[in-house]
Amino acid sequence: MKRRTKFGIYFFTILAGVLSGITAGAFTLLTKDLPQIQELENYKPSAATRVYSVEQELIGEFYLERRTPITLDQIPKDLITAFLATEDRKFYRHSGIVIQSIVRAMVKNISSGRYVEGASTLTQQLAKTLFLTPRKTLLRKLREAVLAIQLERRYTKNEILELYLNQIYLGSGAYGVNSAARLFFRKPVQELTLAECALVAGLAQSPSRYSPFINHDLARKRRNNVLKKMLNTGAITKKVYKQALEQPVPTQASHEQGKGEIAPYFVQFIKKRLEAAVGDLLMYKGGLTVYTTVDYDLQQTAERAVTDGLNELEKRMVANSISNPDPQAGLVALRVQTGEILCLVGGRNFSKSQFDRAVLARRQPGSAFKPVIFALAIEKGFEQTQLLLDAPVVFQNPLTGRDWQPKNFSGAYEGEISLRRALAKSKNVPAVRLMEMLSPSSAVEFAKNMGISAPLLPNLSLALGVSEISLLELTSAYTVFANHGKYIQPYGITEIRNDQGKVIWRSKPHQRIAMSRTGAAIVTDMLNGVINEGTGQKTRAILSGPLAGKTGTTNEFRDALFIGYSPAIAVGVWVGNDNASSLGPGESGARAAMPIWIKFMQSSPRQNSQLYFDIPDDVRAVHIHSRTGKLTSEYDPNAVKALVRRQ
Repeated sequence: MKRRTKFGIYFFTILAGVLSGITAGAFTLLTKDLPQIQELENYKPSAATRVYSVEQELIGEFYLERRTPITLDQIPKDLITAFLATEDRKFYRHSGIVIQSIVRAMVKNISSGRYVEGASTLTQQLAKTLFLTPRKTLLRKLREAVLAIQLERRYTKNEILELYLNQIYLGSGAYGVNSAARLFFRKPVQELTLAECALVAGLAQSPSRYSPFINHDLARKRRNNVLKKMLNTGAITKKVYKQALEQPVPTQASHEQGKGEIAPYFVQFIKKRLEAAVGDLLMYKGGLTVYTTVDYDLQQTAERAVTDGLNELEKRMVANSISNPDPQAGLVALRVQTGEILCLVGGRNFSKSQFDRAVLARRQPGSAFKPVIFALAIEKGFEQTQLLLDAPVVFQNPLTGRDWQPKNFSGAYEGEISLRRALAKSKNVPAVRLMEMLSPSSAVEFAKNMGISAPLLPNLSLALGVSEISLLELTSAYTVFANHGKYIQPYGITEIRNDQGKVIWRSKPHQRIAMSRTGAAIVTDMLNGVINEGTGQKTRAILSGPLAGKTGTTNEFRDALFIGYSPAIAVGVWVGNDNASSLGPGESGARAAMPIWIKFMQSSPRQNSQLYFDIPDDVRAVHIHSRTGKLTSEYDPNAVKALVRRQ
């Protein structure tokens, strides 16, 4: 008897040791290489960088994972209730896992021979998302349970719930409920309705399967199922439930239509500057807030003006038997006194072509470059009343020995005419003669000082705008005339804040004196003459107030431009084909580009900080003969008012 008792003791001791070993081994296997839960103390999820207009309208996001973290108290109660009713009704009562649910799911999965039901609590889902792979294996599920228990011991329920709602993937690149709200409904999560909350919560089970952008009908059924569960748990009344069932579900088409793609070319422009300022990692994952110079309303006005202008041009191209017409355009508007980019359009349709024709494209500006040459002349001491010979001339290239004979666009010549008239009527031959007097090399240096960084050919044809430059560069050069001779480098970002709201970068625009205040005022007066007396007269029938500008047209009507400004805003418009083919007969800057400029200026608030152009004390207004430049009476029918230096 004693022997049996002794044997029994040995047996159970050995059995206990084996079971303990198995348990220890299993625990070791489960916990081997498990991440340390305390690492969550320093955990910082990737967050999207958001870009805002002047009015603080969201215009763009940069992200690897589209996520905008939010605190639990900012999340609607209906959304929290919808998630709990659908994903984890016992969330506030369990300790991380629910044994009954696990057993039930195991029985169903074993009986069906495949994975048909999960039993994960919200805490388990969070543990899987943060620490484990999505592979559905028994070992992973057990490790998930261990992590969930550890999470529950270390953090409060609300802390776990907040992290879960910010971390969960909800489809189409959206991580967290705030990003999902903006993606599917174009509003912050705080503004979601009950029906919208139910749709977002329903995505958690299978984001791709229940996405309204992928399967609209299935998304509706899933949303309604979530609403039903909320009704069954007493979270909502039957009346509210029925009202929510009637609410529409978003579609991809309605989403894109509502989105409108405001300022896509500008956002692309900003992206490159932001990358240079803070680097890739911070831009894509840092949750930065970027405040920009773009004016939301002006941007929409610009896009409408470009669309309408190109539609009209396309009709004319069809009438002229141009096959497959697809003209493009660029438009940029700058605040004269600051260099801020108020709006930017880089093409007709960003979804079809992301190439930015306002910033990246370099095309010949034609006569729109002439004001730079005439400005240099004024700086050299010329008066706009001085005479230039408008008559046929032949120049010889000193390098090749070949003759070059520039011609006026109209083919007509007037003899001696004033600088003012030569610019107003966009005369080519007087412009080339003027260039010869000044020297091409001095013109190149002067243009660079005005902000034109494109390589310019130092020859006489530069006066006719044959060197290719960007629309942004040329428009910024024109701001010098309106801004008392000061050049300010155009910029689009005002400041950048980190995810804590601290300013980490603020713009410091580069600026310099490019020409004298007196010279800038006289050139502006000459360009006002273009509007009142020359190739820009079409604007005066529609627009009033102080305006100045210049048309530009290249050979065979390949490029059409109009650059103009008021005392506060400078706007440049380019129109052309990407392959540099002709726009069609007669499609000059005045016909193809100026209407877009006029529509923009007509439809937009002027934002004038002053109602007149600058007139320095050392200039005076006189009446001159429009052609000869000689002083005359204000009653002379050929008289125009012009600024000249005081003697």
